[in-house]
Amino acid sequence: MSRRGWILFAAMCVIWGIPYLLIKVAVREIGPAELVFVRTALGAALLLPIALARKEVRASLRPWLPLIAYTVVEIGLPWLLLSDAERHVDSSFTGLVIAGVPLVAALVARATNRDERLTPGRAGGLLAGFAGVALLLGFHIDTGGVVPMAELVGVVICYATGPLIIERWLSDVPRYGVAAVSLAAGALMFAPFAAPDLPDLARTVTLQPALAVLALSVICTALAFVLFFALIAEVGGVRATVITFVNPAVAVVLGAAVLGEQVTLLTGVAFALILTGSVLATRREPSRPVAAGGGMSEAGAVPRGRTR
Repeated sequence: MSRRGWILFAAMCVIWGIPYLLIKVAVREIGPAELVFVRTALGAALLLPIALARKEVRASLRPWLPLIAYTVVEIGLPWLLLSDAERHVDSSFTGLVIAGVPLVAALVARATNRDERLTPGRAGGLLAGFAGVALLLGFHIDTGGVVPMAELVGVVICYATGPLIIERWLSDVPRYGVAAVSLAAGALMFAPFAAPDLPDLARTVTLQPALAVLALSVICTALAFVLFFALIAEVGGVRATVITFVNPAVAVVLGAAVLGEQVTLLTGVAFALILTGSVLATRREPSRPVAAGGGMSEAGAVPRGRTR
């Protein structure tokens, strides 16, 4: 990998590892619906000019029904559930649970694609990974409650399902167009719920939550898409998805260092199980050739193993 590739890779490992910390700070004073609205609106405002300049918006609007479904499953619903869950659970815990996305994605791929065989190695990976997730949820259910745990499970399912929509119905749609239009659609969806409270929120929100929302929108949303697409072009889709295995570790470190969240031996064991399971469950068979853009829903659109 080139020097530019390593820089982009390191940047994305951090940028998509810090949203959990920023969301935790933001929801201290900002409601989940308002947070999602501001994040999508600002992200769309920054990405739409790029998509327009590249003449990608019109092509993105043609498959409007899959685009709406993708917006709901990949942006609207999971971001809302994630924001609400983090009002009750630690950001580091959230990052670890979301690390289970590749496991669910592997199950979805197996259920929808007959070419995805469930080998003994993949089966073992799934068992190990889900054991790690179950360990986390089981030991934290008393502190966070049942509802936040169910919300995080919903987020994992959404993140694992969203790329399936890309692969089946939006694979030929330009990447910046999908990102910009889906963010704009998300903002329109949440506007009726968020708009009435925005004037009061603008007067009462303090500096830290306001900066957290700004960083979440500008750095972790708009800039993240630009850098991630550059990373795909530089190193290919398969290598780019490796960031999904690093992001949770960044979330844990930041949660402990910035917010003083507790990191226990259980956390380490659970993360090791999830990481090992994800690697084994998503590993391609040696006999199957991998294209330069394999494992991605684009070299035009959005990655298989996103995040967030």
